[in-house]
Amino acid sequence: MAQVSDHGGGVRSIRVPIPDNPLGHTLVYLLDTDAGPVLVDTGWDDPASWDTLTEGLTDCGTSVEEIHGVVITHHHPDHHGLSGRVREASGAWIAMHAADTAIVRRTRENRPERWFAYMVAKLEASGAPEDHIAPLRGAGTSLRRPSTLPGFSPALPDREIVPGEFLPLPGRRLRAVWTPGHTPGHVCLHLEEEHPARLAGNGRLFSGDHLLPRITPHIGLYEDPDTHGRPPYADGDEGLAEIADPLGDYLDSLERVGRLGPAEVLPAHQHVFTDAPARVAELLTHHEERLTGLLTLLATPLTPWQIAERMEWNRPWADIPYGSRNIAVSEAEAHVRRLVKLGRAEAVAGTDPVTYVTV
Repeated sequence: MAQVSDHGGGVRSIRVPIPDNPLGHTLVYLLDTDAGPVLVDTGWDDPASWDTLTEGLTDCGTSVEEIHGVVITHHHPDHHGLSGRVREASGAWIAMHAADTAIVRRTRENRPERWFAYMVAKLEASGAPEDHIAPLRGAGTSLRRPSTLPGFSPALPDREIVPGEFLPLPGRRLRAVWTPGHTPGHVCLHLEEEHPARLAGNGRLFSGDHLLPRITPHIGLYEDPDTHGRPPYADGDEGLAEIADPLGDYLDSLERVGRLGPAEVLPAHQHVFTDAPARVAELLTHHEERLTGLLTLLATPLTPWQIAERMEWNRPWADIPYGSRNIAVSEAEAHVRRLVKLGRAEAVAGTDPVTYVTV
């Protein structure tokens, strides 16, 4: 049975399940507009998720065929997965920030074996042990139908979300706020309307995964598979100024969201909450503590894999599942890149796999 919540002012949410994932569900929001209902995110592409979404829309007094548009906070499959099916059923447009649309396009244009080869190269460059890398070698060549693989053929958006501008939703004032970090094109959506319960604050914020009540969003790296995994500055400062710094982007955009001061935050996971500035302050402190801890760890040169093994997670490293270890290593490197950009750590020239040390 679909679980639907009415948040007032023409905003409702549907808990769409994520299969085999500890997050449990994505909160898909339904926003009434004068042109028809609009979805904020859609949920994972799975039969049970689709059934829940369509049942939830029926409980809201509408149907998937009546959806006018889909606004995607970011390209991850638990947010964008069902967008294609919604568009097929309704003819709705799909809007996404250009940076994430570029990732979707790149994913569609590259065969799975190319992505697996990149993952192998990236893990080799991070210093991962061979027993961790081995299952990925040649894995892509056995996948003969990439269009059936979740994430390998996501729907291509047909509209661009432009930061700072209102989305074209008649009767509503929904402004796009670019909040990179979790993904390069992540956006929050600021509903610049008085809160229906007249809570003090500046409207409401659909925060996607950028700001969650009890979870620290993952900060990872998004690189072209042609980079072969080795960072461009590994053997010197050349390329340092141009490298992606997702954690720096995230911290900057967190502060922007905190200054908005919304009366209420409507996240994509867990539950609605208030006092966004306090939650922002908690996350800023969390990452500052992590960076400080890394400076201590890097008194001795370490690879990204070794750094990840030594960082504090929500469980011991030995208990972290295989796939989650890949995510953890990506997050460790994102934190190291922040220190490198700040001039507080550096890559040790000539090391392979690359190691980092405190400056």
